[in-house]
Amino acid sequence: MTVTGIITALIVGLIVGALGRLVVPGRQSMPIWLHMLIGVGAALLGTVLARALGIATETRGVDWMELLVQVLLAAIAVALVSGVGRRRGVSRY
Repeated sequence: MTVTGIITALIVGLIVGALGRLVVPGRQSMPIWLHMLIGVGAALLGTVLARALGIATETRGVDWMELLVQVLLAAIAVALVSGVGRRRGVSRY
């Protein structure tokens, strides 16, 4: 992987993290840097998963199906991380 490829992966990861945050309903009490870190991980994992499933192809431009897989993974990760953070308090039932 070249330096340009790494920089591109980071930029796509930042965008995927922001989209993942927007997809999850409600307010997440997480810092924005954590969303972006989740996005970078989801972008890398989404690419691997899309290639394993045969979705990712060598296209000119944006591969929309691969991007969809990445955003869905980011949304799932954001929901899991924000849900884990909410459950640490004491319940007042």
